[in-house]
Amino acid sequence: MLNRLLLLSFFCFFANSFSQEDTQTKSTEEVKIFLDCDRCDQEFLRQNLGNVQFVRDQDLGDVHIFVVTQRNGARGQSYEMDFIGKNDLEKINYKLNFSTDGNMTNDDERRRVLEYLKLGLVRFWIARGTIDEVVVNVPTPENEEEKVEEKDPWDYWLFRLGASGFFNGQEQSKSSNLNFSVSARRVTENNKFNMFARYGENRSTFTFINEDGSEDDFVVFNNNRRLNVSDIISINDHWSYGIFTSIGTSTFSNFDLFWTARPALEYSFFDYADSAKKQLTISYRNGIRYNDYIERTVFNETEEYFWEHGIQLGGRINQEWGNLNAEVSFNQFLQDPSLNALNFFLGTNVRLFKGFNFNVSGSYSITRNQVNIPGGDLTVEELLLQQQQLQSGFNYFVSVGFNYSFGSIYNTVVNPRFDF
Repeated sequence: MLNRLLLLSFFCFFANSFSQEDTQTKSTEEVKIFLDCDRCDQEFLRQNLGNVQFVRDQDLGDVHIFVVTQRNGARGQSYEMDFIGKNDLEKINYKLNFSTDGNMTNDDERRRVLEYLKLGLVRFWIARGTIDEVVVNVPTPENEEEKVEEKDPWDYWLFRLGASGFFNGQEQSKSSNLNFSVSARRVTENNKFNMFARYGENRSTFTFINEDGSEDDFVVFNNNRRLNVSDIISINDHWSYGIFTSIGTSTFSNFDLFWTARPALEYSFFDYADSAKKQLTISYRNGIRYNDYIERTVFNETEEYFWEHGIQLGGRINQEWGNLNAEVSFNQFLQDPSLNALNFFLGTNVRLFKGFNFNVSGSYSITRNQVNIPGGDLTVEELLLQQQQLQSGFNYFVSVGFNYSFGSIYNTVVNPRFDF
């Protein structure tokens, strides 16, 4: 009897030891994360973030890292990074915010994202007990530099110069495109000023070989110049007002000169501070437009003034289940209400269930305000080469798709072979 009791105790001891070992192994397994970030360099992060397992779906992870971004005044990105615990880590939920600026390279930006990912995962690693190789570096009091609030010598002004071009050709045709731009902007909590100037030029040459062997060149040339200036003032957390002006020329759109000036008022149904995740605004603009045409229009005009107004309702949502963007706008010339345009846009990417995502986007416009269309008939060459804007009562675009993934839940391995 005594031997049986000793043998039973022996088995219970080892069974309990194995049970504790399994429990400890389970509690210290690597944290599984689902990184939900469109702007992140996923390949770089998988190569440089250890002590975790990346998974392909949010329901398969212990942490859902949901990242939304907005462009900031320094022409960088403001990141809002939500760490959402799941399963045995569901009680851990918090948010980190950080920003980049326009002077940072792609490598600078992705390394900053990596550092904040590491910082945000510390609490999850502590909860799982996987901190043996985790190191946190902070300055000691004697080495910490005294914090002095630096004054911005540029007073929030940001300037940008740009130029681009492409050239291509073959034996019987060649084309070129040149673009030059300059911009200046200043963004603060109370004011947003923006100035943008652009010059663009397109030239195409087509060589036709006649039956007698002679050659004729047909040249298509378009250029455009544009200057936009806007100034927006914050009233409170839901109201803003501003003025939008523009001046320019366009051979494609039959403008020898045009200019507009339109004051505007906007109301946000949600606090502007929540715009990274949800935004719904309605705005109204009313002002004057002047058009001086290159060719006499279909309305037999060479120049004219218009009073025009427009209303726009737009919103976007960025959540764990996906995102939604929608907009509807209506613009009208006041002296002739029949000259108007109605525009719709919808774009969404929705996660319906594990591994399955549905996306749809599209736009539709009813255009009855094309007062700039030149009169007279187009030649076949002008029509085929799209040398001038064509009159159209509507235009549309639709894209629909889905994707479904299944198989291994892990996707940490990176293999860059033959990526180029």
